[in-house]
Amino acid sequence: MTTLNLTVPDMACGACVDTITQAVKSLDADAAIAADTKTKAVNITTSADANTVTQAITDAGYTVNA
Repeated sequence: MTTLNLTVPDMACGACVDTITQAVKSLDADAAIAADTKTKAVNITTSADANTVTQAITDAGYTVNA
């Protein structure tokens, strides 16, 4: 398992968190995602490749900063 600590500056609300969560879970159903809309932090523990996870979030319409 890998833990990714990302910043998603355009994540603004719970619906954004849900969209990001669904994007990650489509790659790894067992992934653990913790997101904070105030700090824009997204912490993901996953067995999926980091680049693949980042691309899935980008494809969902969000900017990702490592």
